[in-house]
Amino acid sequence: MTTTTLAVLVPLLPFLGAALGLLTGRTAPRFARPLALLPTLLAAVCAVLVAFRQGGGAGSGTPPLDAATRLTPTGSVPVDLSLHVDGFAALVAVLVGVVAVCVQLYSTAYLRHDARYPSYAALVSLFTSAMLLVVYSGDLMVLLVGWEVMGICSYFLVGHYWETPEARAASIKAFLVTKLGDVPFLIGLFALADDAGSFRIPRILGTVAAGGLHHPTLVAFLLLAGVAGKSAQFPLHTWLPDAMAGPTPVSALIHAATMVAAGVYFVARLLPVFTASTAALVVLAVSAAVTMVGSALAALAQDDIKRVLAYSTIGQLGYMSGALALGDRDAAVFHLLSHGAFKALLFLGAGVVIHAAGTNSLAATSRMGGLARRIPTAFWTMTPGLLSLAAIPPFAGFFSKESVLGAAENAALGGSVPPSGTAGVTPADGAVAAGAIGPTASAALGWTVLLAGLVAALLTGAYAARLWLLAFRGRGAPAPGHGRQPLAMNATLWLLAAPTVCFGALAPYLGDWFDGQRLTPALNTSLLGAGVAVVGAGTLYGAWRRTAPRLERTPLGAVAAHPEDEEPALTEAAAIEAHPVVYGDIAGAPDPADPGRILLGPLHRHAAAGFHLDALHDLLFVRTVQAGARLVRFLDREVVDAYVRGAGTGARWLGAAARRAQTGNVQSYLSALLAGSVALAIAAVLFAAGV
Repeated sequence: MTTTTLAVLVPLLPFLGAALGLLTGRTAPRFARPLALLPTLLAAVCAVLVAFRQGGGAGSGTPPLDAATRLTPTGSVPVDLSLHVDGFAALVAVLVGVVAVCVQLYSTAYLRHDARYPSYAALVSLFTSAMLLVVYSGDLMVLLVGWEVMGICSYFLVGHYWETPEARAASIKAFLVTKLGDVPFLIGLFALADDAGSFRIPRILGTVAAGGLHHPTLVAFLLLAGVAGKSAQFPLHTWLPDAMAGPTPVSALIHAATMVAAGVYFVARLLPVFTASTAALVVLAVSAAVTMVGSALAALAQDDIKRVLAYSTIGQLGYMSGALALGDRDAAVFHLLSHGAFKALLFLGAGVVIHAAGTNSLAATSRMGGLARRIPTAFWTMTPGLLSLAAIPPFAGFFSKESVLGAAENAALGGSVPPSGTAGVTPADGAVAAGAIGPTASAALGWTVLLAGLVAALLTGAYAARLWLLAFRGRGAPAPGHGRQPLAMNATLWLLAAPTVCFGALAPYLGDWFDGQRLTPALNTSLLGAGVAVVGAGTLYGAWRRTAPRLERTPLGAVAAHPEDEEPALTEAAAIEAHPVVYGDIAGAPDPADPGRILLGPLHRHAAAGFHLDALHDLLFVRTVQAGARLVRFLDREVVDAYVRGAGTGARWLGAAARRAQTGNVQSYLSALLAGSVALAIAAVLFAAGV
């Protein structure tokens, strides 16, 4: 089978599985699990074969896979069904396929009692197919199809528990915020295609290399708006923490391999477009710096275990955006790959914790003794996952995060953009010169990303240690029993633990899949990054030890029990009302045992609320739109409808007056006729006389 055929099958197989799942979900629900697992597994196998056959793209001399067909004319700018698969695209497709298989396998146990599982599994397959289409697409319009299908799937999957108001609100918010960015994104694609005369990615990169973009800054800003919405970057990141109202496997898929990864991938794919504009790189770097630090502070203050991981995803995406702002695609994609492995592990492990504890609240699990002994698989797999998140060697996150910090150090001290910023431009298309943004701008961006990255690494070590301590080292009454964890859930955690532990060791051998560069960490940033993470974790541990006596004296309270093998169905509002002590901060009562509260001090309240960006968005956008809607309603009711009602009223009054004149009295009719005739005669005389 040719490589092109395999590449076509990668997005096609999950799509066929989704279509069959939606068609047979009601009539033959027993086929839902095979239709969810087998097509996705086959797609993952095909993606692995494509990756090995591509074997490295630029680094090994293997040219990118380009194939296209035109089904019908579409006007002056043609749209082609095309593939463009180079080394890094092949690796990202492998990540998507592997994580999707793990999510589908995990979901067979996690949601096996859910009546809506068939439609859920089909939507997950469609979600996977859309992301794979984005990864392999060689035409921006085809890429846009996958981009928008992901947004629709996220709406349905986040709102899977539509009975709860939290899930309904979260799904609507995710859809609207991402669509807010997609409008300028679409305009940017049209502007890019107008300059290049094509939607084909190789043709566009060639146009950029030749300096053919007429307004590179405007195009880059329009595209960045869509990227910020999809990848949950400041200031359009507020939808992602709320999306935790969906099932935990969906959270793992969105955070590890789809949706938020799509924005980073898009910038990496079209990086020369963004390096053509210094202003765009400055905005990208500043946004990444704010995202890294702000999300880490917010994660340190969250009580919901899934919201902690959600804010950590936002921060790690900030690292990737920071590397892209420096022009280093290799470091960004390397961190995207390793982050996908350990973040999927952490979310699915969090699902096991929630299943065992019967609550999402860290304030509750901190008062449960023996939880680590009851769920040893989650404990022994999430521990390396959190170490990888904190970038502690020798785990995968250490190597990938240090590659980002190393790129920042190189830019700060050397003042040049790495040559990987030209990746994806074929030799025939030309190349963008390294250092195109200038040494001064490059050094400033490097220092911005480096300092923000080190601060975020310090905070990441702290909130990773806090999550581990509060989830697994709780003190108090034994954790309530909710049955054994299903084998499929535990097996999935071990599958994802392998790349979390070993992927970093493959860094020296991954150069052929990128641009031929060795992805090994630099000594300076390794010591700094790992050192500050250890300091952050140690500081948090010290605060936790000081709160231990108070923690032991705090009553556990009742914890809601939930059916075995199902996610807790209790809504957050109902849980707060029923168990205010357990939910700590969420319930509005201070939790003196939370070390994050001690470290953040007065900043804790603001960080827990996400620095009130939701309130700001509500003030600037929601209330503005509502006020505009009220104005339109008033104008429609009091002005437009008033004219309509006035026309009807006037006709009615005229009819009433005419009706009164119809008395049936002949003398009255003759008198009126005579009076009218006299009046007309007088008017005619006056007009003739010129009066």
